[in-house]
Amino acid sequence: MGQYTEVAGIKTWYEELGSGEPLLLMHGGLSDASAFGPNAPELAESFHVYMPERRGHGHTPDVDGPISYAGMAEDTIAFLETVVGGPAHLVGHSDGANVALLAALRRPDLVRRLVLISGNFHHDALIPGVLDIEQVAGFLEDMYAEVSPDGRGHFPVFVAKVARMVAEEPTLAASDLARVRSRTLVMAGDDDVIKLSHTVALYENIPDSELAIVPGTSHTLTLEKPTLVNRLILDFLSTDPVETLIPVRRR
Repeated sequence: MGQYTEVAGIKTWYEELGSGEPLLLMHGGLSDASAFGPNAPELAESFHVYMPERRGHGHTPDVDGPISYAGMAEDTIAFLETVVGGPAHLVGHSDGANVALLAALRRPDLVRRLVLISGNFHHDALIPGVLDIEQVAGFLEDMYAEVSPDGRGHFPVFVAKVARMVAEEPTLAASDLARVRSRTLVMAGDDDVIKLSHTVALYENIPDSELAIVPGTSHTLTLEKPTLVNRLILDFLSTDPVETLIPVRRR
């Protein structure tokens, strides 16, 4: 069952599952915690899973002004401090990955291991003409209306805010990624809306990182191959790196 709490002045909805080390599952843009439906139960067998819904998303009401990755990163930091009470593993998908990355850069002391699924550090990573926010939103309006305290009438406002953010943010440089201190798993579908070269750049520029390209999947890989995605996440979070026999990048 989900519940509300006050985080950084925002009435924030979240769900909790399982026990053990804390793990935040951070959903993608325009969606909510239910997007991790195929993933959360298995992950909760090993971790204390928190699934917060960010401002304007799901059960969490929108706030005045624009929605930004930076603002949601600050919300995530506040959630870690006030609800979790300390550092946690962060697993983010799409917009959730971007927010997780910014939180890790701003507060490395609050992030244990980091899993970035189909994320991007600059808005030019999206393949042009592939991701139509308005078209995607059409499939999600009913789901939004069922749970949002803002009601169906606010949906176009919410979509416009997210569309602006995706078009203009984030704006990190590859050199900024050198400041990530967490061991990081970069993951994407082999047919993702994020350019493969950008995903590789994300991996190459985060110092302690690993790369997983999930075959036969798209931007919604967590739904398409949840068993494989979960296996990769659990292996990464619960084991130490192996000593490779022919290291090149890690040499």
